[in-house]
Amino acid sequence: MNPDYPLLLDLSGRRAIVVGGGPVAARRARAMGEAGARVDVVAPWACEDIWELHDLGQVRLIAREYERGDLDGTWLVHTATGDATIDRKVADDAAEANIWCVRADDAAASTAWTPAVAREGDVVVAVSAGGDPRRATALRDAIRLLLELGELPVRRVRRSEVGHVALVGGGPGDPGLITTRGRRLLAEADVVVVDRLAPRALLDDLADDVEVVDAGKSPRAHAMTQDEINALLVERARAGQRVVRLKGGDPFVLGRGGEEALACLSAGVSVAVVPGVTSAVAVPGAAGIPVTHRGVARQVTIVSGHDGAHDEPIDWAALADTEGTLVVLMGVGRLGEAVGGLVANGRDPSTAVALVERGTLPDQRTTIGTLATIVQIAEQRGVVSPAVIVIGDVVALSEHLTAG
Repeated sequence: MNPDYPLLLDLSGRRAIVVGGGPVAARRARAMGEAGARVDVVAPWACEDIWELHDLGQVRLIAREYERGDLDGTWLVHTATGDATIDRKVADDAAEANIWCVRADDAAASTAWTPAVAREGDVVVAVSAGGDPRRATALRDAIRLLLELGELPVRRVRRSEVGHVALVGGGPGDPGLITTRGRRLLAEADVVVVDRLAPRALLDDLADDVEVVDAGKSPRAHAMTQDEINALLVERARAGQRVVRLKGGDPFVLGRGGEEALACLSAGVSVAVVPGVTSAVAVPGAAGIPVTHRGVARQVTIVSGHDGAHDEPIDWAALADTEGTLVVLMGVGRLGEAVGGLVANGRDPSTAVALVERGTLPDQRTTIGTLATIVQIAEQRGVVSPAVIVIGDVVALSEHLTAG
């Protein structure tokens, strides 16, 4: 057996026959049905999977032994009876009628072969390995993983007339913490609009013709206003481009992803939201601090420490009265105000505080103190943004949970 002319078949609306009623026959019948074929299964008995397909109207079960006339009007035959004599008869009849036939029992005696297939969106990769199905499956699984991760060139060269926007959460910093779906969309993008805290190392893998727009915001400098970002997303999508808005953490956790999604929808632009690992949970976790822990903290409150021109003032009195763990994002620049506001409103000055800089990255650093001491310690150590502030009894667990 040395098949050297691979091709894909359009079975839509065409008749296909599966001879046999076991699990292998059921898998082939289901696959043919999913490809749009009109599938008849011929067998004197059938397993539950085939009966289920029959009851759902996805195949027609002909409950009897195979007859030569069953091949009339058929485009493709798959025989999987488990009886070599019957399978040989089906294959011989198919060959005489000029019909391609797949034999489950003997690949060398087939006139057609079913490869191991990896699918990712509209990409279909068929793998054949000289009649060795285990080898083909292993290769297929490796290719599928690379497709899912966007490690293979899946980007369309020709653009669709209809563009779209994907708000992708890039995770807390480590490029390996982006989701597989986010990584794949990034590999397919025509335009990437990137935040300051997004995993920018992923941009190195983009094709040279992918447009990268820096929309990063720092406490004292904004490359673009939010309105400008919204307008850019809509403009590029309307031009038929695939736009990825690559953000740090999760798009909907203090990331203005909701505003961007609403702007796209209001403009009639299709938008998808790909959740990411939020730094509010992942960065403390990377420092050995679970934001909740049985017997220590049963709830967590996440707040933005950034007080922008359009943000509501921070209610330190309400936060001081909150039980459990308090996580403050983008708050290092106002650490003194945060500590003062909490203590002035009744929070115990001995409450533990951790500052985790550059969380999940190789140069991650943790500074620990209390509400009474953390400002001075942070100044002495030169703590700078980006950093996550964790306030609460869970901070003490870092001594026991930090990896050596």
